[in-house]
Amino acid sequence: MSKLAIICVDDDEFVLNSLGEQLTRSFGQDYVIEMASSGEDALALIAELETKGIDIPLVISDQIMPRMKGDQLLTQIHALYPKPLKIMLTGQVDPDAIVNVVNAAKLYRYITKPWDETDLILTVKEALRRYTQEQHLAVQNHALRQMNEELEKSLALLKATFESTADGILVIDTNGKVGNFNQKFVELWNIPDSIIGLKDGDRALAFALDQLTNPDSFLSKIREMDTQSTPASYELLELKNSKTIECYSQPQWFEGKSVGKVWSFRDITERKQAEEYVRHQARHDFLTGLSNRVQFNERLSEVLAIADQKENLFAILFIDLDRFKLVNDTLGHAIGDLLLQLVVERLTTCLRGGDLIARWGGDEFTLLLPKISCAEDASMVAQRILNSLNPGFNVEGHHIHITSSIGIAVYPQDGQDAETLVKNADAALYRAKEGGRNDFQRYMVTINSQARELLALENSLHQALERQELIVYYQPQINTVTGEIVQMEALVRWQHPELGLLAPRIFIPLAEENGLILNIGEWVLQTACAQNKAWQSMGLSNLCVGVNLAARQLQQPNLPQKVADALAQTGLEAHFLELEITETAALQNVELTKESLTELHQMGVQIAMDDFGTGYSSLSYLRQFPFNTLKIDQSFIRDLLANPKDIEIVIAIVALGQGLKLKVVAEGVETESIRDRLIDLKCELMQGYFFGRPLPAEDATRLLMGQN
Repeated sequence: MSKLAIICVDDDEFVLNSLGEQLTRSFGQDYVIEMASSGEDALALIAELETKGIDIPLVISDQIMPRMKGDQLLTQIHALYPKPLKIMLTGQVDPDAIVNVVNAAKLYRYITKPWDETDLILTVKEALRRYTQEQHLAVQNHALRQMNEELEKSLALLKATFESTADGILVIDTNGKVGNFNQKFVELWNIPDSIIGLKDGDRALAFALDQLTNPDSFLSKIREMDTQSTPASYELLELKNSKTIECYSQPQWFEGKSVGKVWSFRDITERKQAEEYVRHQARHDFLTGLSNRVQFNERLSEVLAIADQKENLFAILFIDLDRFKLVNDTLGHAIGDLLLQLVVERLTTCLRGGDLIARWGGDEFTLLLPKISCAEDASMVAQRILNSLNPGFNVEGHHIHITSSIGIAVYPQDGQDAETLVKNADAALYRAKEGGRNDFQRYMVTINSQARELLALENSLHQALERQELIVYYQPQINTVTGEIVQMEALVRWQHPELGLLAPRIFIPLAEENGLILNIGEWVLQTACAQNKAWQSMGLSNLCVGVNLAARQLQQPNLPQKVADALAQTGLEAHFLELEITETAALQNVELTKESLTELHQMGVQIAMDDFGTGYSSLSYLRQFPFNTLKIDQSFIRDLLANPKDIEIVIAIVALGQGLKLKVVAEGVETESIRDRLIDLKCELMQGYFFGRPLPAEDATRLLMGQN
């Protein structure tokens, strides 16, 4: 038996192909999908199929086409071939125009463009069912008019058709009594066998109605529909078991007289659930389950309208995970996605009743606090978020520390419309990141101007390397016992053509954010190694050069190879290079850090932990990583003479270094009295302005030669 045909008509080739592909995926096994690019081609195609005896249940046509419009085409098709159902695709919203084509062409449905694929497929499926049902009903009506000798055969065929339909069917006569119902009706309403055995249709209907959440409303609708002589529209019925039933009433006629009505029922629970799922997905983030931008903006508009009327305060928090891209780059997006889900679990514990958190995109989140009494309430929530992220995350065996930066904007002082509030919260977030991250900032008017300056600075930073605007300065490290310079720490500066000499704290955070730190870090490493080799060629031997590694550099799997390449290209021996890393950077990916540092240590490269004492769990990792040096953070040195606790910390670190056979260096030594106190505390290696500020290579060379 040949397939039935569905005809698609559209003058737009892309739309026509898209429509054909969607229908083929869903109906290609049972129907031939034929396509025509004009009304004339469609009429010719239908005529050809008719001559071949191929039935056409459905014609789908665009409304606006050159030469012959869709409504004209469908009207002609109805006049020539009344059997096919007709669906029109239209972007037209004029109700009168739609009514005209419905009346003229006996249109089954119209679908607005652009269409939703799910809605299109469901509509076509309903039309094909309707077409089949109408053909069956036509067969039934024809069978009733057959000769008496064909009556039994026709009734048998009618019963088979009645029972094979996918819908539950209930036949009610003109007196309101149940005439018949099929097995699908029994199954749909879970009617007990005890009632079916009595063959009491009225009791079966009463049992079915009792399962409705609102049977009185449905009975009222039945009485209303019984007065109508035309097919009733679809109604949705809610059952107590949470099912959704779609029902439809079709009046039945015989020889011009009403003989009753046929009610059809269909379980559309899964379809409704699918529609609800699609609606949910349109307003929620797939990965985290949080609201997305759409729902956040809708809720923000609602809160803004209420606040405008009642003069309420509310706040927006813009949250960004610090250096999250590094996790994706080094551990992969699968680990990054798992980390995001764990972060969201902690973020949601910081919410109050009525607060809304949304995933803005990537590693950015927005938080709406609709009920605050003052700006400090928003700051308290922000601090809770920072605190919640302090403990590390264990993701598939990877111990990861992640922090966040938060920007806050409060209505109405920081903006009186949604766009301004979001923009200013984002500007405050940028200020928090520029200030060192892991912090929150309230919006201030000056932030926007500062943000513009930073943007200009970031743009020019891209050309700084190729324009040779970066310079390496060198700061001496002193052995106070011998008075000798034992190391030069390489520190990068930017000789900006307009702003002058810029310190690292101004541009390094920008470089870390946009990834330029990798290129800058390689250049500093290469330059420092070459300079130390030059000093050795001048007879300044036994001097080590220290180079800081940024977190992104440390997380490069090929870091040891890059260091080996720099040493080979400059001819510097490995033990004359010391790489300095911070504890925070080391803990971002413990396993990779351990692997890289071990390989570097085996090469002979010295490893120093910089800013020691300011991280989370230094002691637990000291034995795992092959450190040679601990550099005491200058925050413990600056107030050493005035703060007894700082003295105790220095004593402990020195003792720890001695116990682990590590060198200990005090950073930030600026006065003679602090130097002397550190000597008393058995700390021999020091660095700071008291011994010398960072110097360009020429001045550093003169300093070294003067010592010799």
